[in-house]
Amino acid sequence: MNKTEKQQTKSIYKSLAAFQQECPVIHKATKGYGYSYADLPTIFSVINPLLKKHKLGFTQLMNDNCIETTLFHIETGQTITSKTEIPTEVSLKGMNDFQVLGSACTYIRRYSLSSMLGIVTDKDTDAAGEQIAKKKKLSNDRFQKGIDKVSNDELSKDEFLNMILQYDLTSTQKAAIKLL
Repeated sequence: MNKTEKQQTKSIYKSLAAFQQECPVIHKATKGYGYSYADLPTIFSVINPLLKKHKLGFTQLMNDNCIETTLFHIETGQTITSKTEIPTEVSLKGMNDFQVLGSACTYIRRYSLSSMLGIVTDKDTDAAGEQIAKKKKLSNDRFQKGIDKVSNDELSKDEFLNMILQYDLTSTQKAAIKLL
C-alpha cells in the first residue's frame, strides 16, 4: 500500500471515529409484537446530518441474495463494505412471500448499517429476546410423594399445585393432576 492509499484509509476511519463520538443512542420508538425497535427513518434522521458533517455516505444494495452495505468517504472514495445474506426459508404469520422478503430486507438494512457505523439503539435484547429461566424437571418419585400427601389429606390440592408451579412437568404428570 503506497502513502496515498494509507492516507485514504486513514481518512475513512478517522471520519468514522469522529461520527461515532458524536452519534447519540438512538431510542427504540417503534413497537413490534412484544418488542420495540428504532426504525430506519428514525435512524436516518439521526445519522444523516452527522454522516454529512464527517464527509461520509452509505449505500445499501441488493446483490444476489445479499444486502451489501457500503460506507464511503466522500473526499477520498475509500470504502468499507459488508454483505449480509437474506434468509429465504422464512415464513411470517399473515405475510405473503413478498412481504416476508421486504421485512427481511428492512431488518437486515437496519442491523447491518447499525453494525457498520457502530451505533447503539438502546438495550440489545434482539438476538435472544428476553431471557426466561428454564424450569427444572420434577422427579416422578417426588411427584408421587406429593400425590400421596394429597390423597392422605396431608396437603390440599391447591397447596400441591402451587408447589409444583416451579417445575416443568411431564405429560404423564400433567395427566395425573387432572385426575386429582
